[in-house]
Amino acid sequence: MIESGGLASTATGARVQLSGGKLTVTDGPFTEAKEVFGGYAIFELKSKKEAVERAVAFMELHKQHWPGWQGETEIRQQTFLNGNAVGAD
Repeated sequence: MIESGGLASTATGARVQLSGGKLTVTDGPFTEAKEVFGGYAIFELKSKKEAVERAVAFMELHKQHWPGWQGETEIRQQTFLNGNAVGAD
């Protein structure tokens, strides 16, 4: 195994959605869904606000370079990384 991790509840997360050429931001919590996990990126950021700003910028790139593309980015805090609590000494 290369990496493993745990995620915080969706209650503390947010989603940035691009649909019909419009971006929307929705705070969690979210109901469970049967959707495809298409990839992930890990950033070290100072706040949820900063994470939302980065996600919006990321989705703006999709809007600019792939007109008509629709999708969603979900923001979740990582709570465990390779068996260790994130933020623990």
